[in-house]
Amino acid sequence: MYLGELTFRGTTVTDTHAPIIDLTRWEQAQAILDARGESHAHRAASGSDYVLTGRLRCPLCGKAMIGTRATGRNRTYRYYTCWNLARYDASKCDFERLNADAVDAAVLDALAGFYRTQHDLIAVAIAHEQTQHQATNADRNAELAAVENEITKTGQAIDRYLTAFERGTMDEELVADRLTELRAKTKHLRVRRDELAFALDDEPTAPEPATVAAVAAQIAEIITSGTHNQTKALVEALVAKVTITGPDRLIPIFRIPQPPQQRRGRTHPTSGNGPERSGSHND
Repeated sequence: MYLGELTFRGTTVTDTHAPIIDLTRWEQAQAILDARGESHAHRAASGSDYVLTGRLRCPLCGKAMIGTRATGRNRTYRYYTCWNLARYDASKCDFERLNADAVDAAVLDALAGFYRTQHDLIAVAIAHEQTQHQATNADRNAELAAVENEITKTGQAIDRYLTAFERGTMDEELVADRLTELRAKTKHLRVRRDELAFALDDEPTAPEPATVAAVAAQIAEIITSGTHNQTKALVEALVAKVTITGPDRLIPIFRIPQPPQQRRGRTHPTSGNGPERSGSHND
């Protein structure tokens, strides 16, 4: 019902009404329910058990690949399964399940190898992002100049209204209403000015070789002896997404984190989403 579907006597009909929430939000809710032990009947495993949850999409239908389990005689098998296949059946999507253990190992191995050996590729990614950043600076500088000019004009208008009020040449109510509008406008302009200034200063920076080596060592340590939560956090920080190009072929897209930098007199922490670079990997 939340997704715009109705089920009656085992038959599910899609697009019966406008969805209450989108699929992404629904999947997040299911992951929370799974973690509480309240899993949906069609979900066999908690999303938290699968380190690549949220980073895999079915190459056939585009839905999320979710974590599922199958219990054999002596062990439990973990899979990444298309949401349509898990929720309905092969009539909705027949992309085969992926061995979750093999996929997790392949992506983590590729991530470790990327930071251990692909320093030249990291430098190329940073250089590309720097070029892109510089190419957009002209437009940003022009907009910044226009915004600063508008802030000045708005400030002058506020001063004129205050002067008129002090001289008794303008009604108090009219002045109050107009000042409220001008001050709200000034607030929005200042927010935009700060956004542009931050974007202009936020040029991607190439990490020092020692930093890359330290990241590589930490990745290796977590893969070798880290907890599940540490591995999950590692993937969330450094793996943007994984494109599935076939049952046995993956293309992971890795993030290159940026260090905090001093910008216009203030220290801004960077988001985790630095330049990204891909590398194919055979599962």
